Amino acid sequence: MRELFESTVERLFGDLVTPELIWSTQKGEWPAALWNAVEESGFSIASAPEQLGGTGSSWNDLYVVIRAAGRHALPLPLPEALLANWLLGKAGIDAVSGPLTFAAESTLIFEDGKATGQLLDVPWGRHAEHVVAVSSGAVPMVMLLRARDGSQASLRLNIAGEPRDDLKFVDAQPVAAAPLPRALGKDVLLLGGAMLRSAQIAGALQHVLEATSRYASERSQFGRPIAGFQAIQHQLAVLAEHAASAMIASEAAFAESEASLAALSVMSAKLCAPKLRAAPPAPPTQYMVRSASRMNIRCISRRNDSGRGAASSVH
Repeated sequence: MRELFESTVERLFGDLVTPELIWSTQKGEWPAALWNAVEESGFSIASAPEQLGGTGSSWNDLYVVIRAAGRHALPLPLPEALLANWLLGKAGIDAVSGPLTFAAESTLIFEDGKATGQLLDVPWGRHAEHVVAVSSGAVPMVMLLRARDGSQASLRLNIAGEPRDDLKFVDAQPVAAAPLPRALGKDVLLLGGAMLRSAQIAGALQHVLEATSRYASERSQFGRPIAGFQAIQHQLAVLAEHAASAMIASEAAFAESEASLAALSVMSAKLCAPKLRAAPPAPPTQYMVRSASRMNIRCISRRNDSGRGAASSVH
């Protein structure tokens, strides 16, 4: 299943996710055609159990999908939809199609069948049809809310130009609500978000490494490819080392997360990414790539930086 997912998603994203599309989304456009293609593939509900409308795919299988989203800078809440549908499935709620996201931080209170409170830093909140959140209180509830039922929205962007919105709800009627399984902590969405970002960062680093190495082999200076210079080779080796570290750590976190999320592995994977700030990733080569506008490294790097800051409190 994992091999099929990887070949399908790489072909899908490779054909449809272009630099022009990514930059257009940063101007506020919603890539409806891209979302429709992704939804038709069935990936958005793959994490939900079969009896609840999904395919029952494991996080180990879905790792390649999340990594590809980071590798291609996918401008859609596909990783968020996978985590949201996974949690809905754990609570016994049917999978949801359409643009779906989650709120890792919320002040929601569930009383008398109504939800009141605020959802903070909701990825793609302005474009989502539904949002999944966990309420506070003695009995935490997994709630599925309609985004349009929010009484107020504060629209913001992260440093990569992706929507990160605050949504306020007052006496909103959830589409569905169920108690949070005891095996899962109240911070399940925060932990899950960190796991998602670790895989996306690993995919982004993989893209940067491949693009930088390829350009270093193509670009010649003083009569030979710059990849032959020792200084460039050293910087490429440093980048490869950290890309491999992020890949291994994030994949281990997904492999060990089955019935519940492997907290220690997730935190380890997330910690691998911020450490990359201390290691300059082949800057001479990347500057030339960016100035030549031959690779989509600038956008990838910005998303990489935004991912490092996301769900940082799990550290």
